[in-house]
Amino acid sequence: MPDKARCSARLGLVFLIGASMAALAGCSSLNGASNRIAGIVKPYKVDVVQGNFVSREQVQALQPGMSRQQVREILGTPLVTSLFHADRWEYVFTLKRAGEEIQTRKLTVFFKGDVLDRSEGDEMPTETEFVATLGAHGDKPKVPVLEATPDQLSKYPAPPKPAASAPKAPSVPLPSSYPPLEAPSR
Repeated sequence: MPDKARCSARLGLVFLIGASMAALAGCSSLNGASNRIAGIVKPYKVDVVQGNFVSREQVQALQPGMSRQQVREILGTPLVTSLFHADRWEYVFTLKRAGEEIQTRKLTVFFKGDVLDRSEGDEMPTETEFVATLGAHGDKPKVPVLEATPDQLSKYPAPPKPAASAPKAPSVPLPSSYPPLEAPSR
């Protein structure tokens, strides 16, 4: 009986090795199909926006002597505030798109005490310029023509004209006052 058990174990081992090799061979043929599908299907890549967009108009609205609260109302909450540099706020804006260079803009606002001293940083675009860059990437889908030519319209029959309608009943005047929305309290 021990010889039969060894033979069964060897047979099971041979079967396991054969099944493993068949599975690996199947994976290699699927890999080629996967590569073909991956070449056809293009995954959607999300635009990554980080930080606060600061426009040229916002920077121009800053005036020395403004309080921290006034600066925050114009620019929003700063992306970076440091414990070591309490008199400096950093506004950093980053836009990352698939297939394009990363856009980064930085503005630093300096305070003396609780009053705005100065600001410095990159040249900021106007709001209009920035919005124009948002729609300027990627393939634009072809917009269909939404007007029909007279030739196209002639293919469809004209709708029947309505028969002479009966005179309308006089309209009832609306009430000049309405009941209260809530029940009177007792």
